[in-house]
Amino acid sequence: MAKNIYSTSLTYRPNRKPEGWIPLFLIPAYGSAEGHGGLVFHMALLNEDLTGLAKSSLFPLGSFIPIWAAVDQKDHQPLLLLLEECVAATTPELQSASLVYPITKGCLADGKTGNSRFLPRYHSSAILLYLQSFKFALGEEVYIHCKLVAWDPEVFDTEKACHYIKETGEWELLDDPSQSDLCKCCDSSCKPRLKREPQGLVQNSVLGPLTIVENSNPDPQ
Repeated sequence: MAKNIYSTSLTYRPNRKPEGWIPLFLIPAYGSAEGHGGLVFHMALLNEDLTGLAKSSLFPLGSFIPIWAAVDQKDHQPLLLLLEECVAATTPELQSASLVYPITKGCLADGKTGNSRFLPRYHSSAILLYLQSFKFALGEEVYIHCKLVAWDPEVFDTEKACHYIKETGEWELLDDPSQSDLCKCCDSSCKPRLKREPQGLVQNSVLGPLTIVENSNPDPQ
């Protein structure tokens, strides 16, 4: 007798956080807090329900790595925080000999081959990257290097956060889907950013170490 084989595909798209919602953490234990140009930047690994810091830095292959980044605005005008560029590397400092895996450069390319995406913002000065763990340096220490940019929320132009929506088969601009035409270059080559002033709005940050491991659980019989 022939056996029927069933499979289930699960797509996770979380609801938008309530207006005014603020996470219950500030200084990340697994992340970094760095001051630059009068601003303080943060990065951290979050737990699965995005309510606090991750309790483990081990991530099975294919699971999700929630990454939070934020900038303390203090007395500055409202700022938009963007991940201008992020890569995974095997060293805490980027070197010519480092193994590197590109994650995003304005366009979250891994969302087209995997299921990574940006989550809805709770504030313009913070961003949540829901990154699906990838086959890179398995079992080794991995560091996430990001260039954080705090910029005018009214300016998109070459500064953007685009992710791929598989349900629609299109790229979407996180902060204003009506301007998603700015993401069309994600399938080719987007123009490099223009030199901006002042330079104090840019911060290079590193998060880690974390380790991606193969899921060793045997398939059920």
